[in-house]
Amino acid sequence: MTTQPSKKLSKGQLAYEQERARKAGKSLEDWLDSKARAAAEEARKAEPKKVKKPGLLSRLIERAHKPL
Repeated sequence: MTTQPSKKLSKGQLAYEQERARKAGKSLEDWLDSKARAAAEEARKAEPKKVKKPGLLSRLIERAHKPL
């Protein structure tokens, strides 16, 4: 019993994904879920990291380089 995937796939895309799922030894639903999880994980990794505030020494050196 398969449910309709959240993203509408054309007949060709559906056949392709079914073949990939079969080769991976998974059901179509499990295959699409794992594919969505992998895409979400990749998107999470692609997020920029927070910029760290410069430390005391870095700020002092930067200030020393500025003209009076």
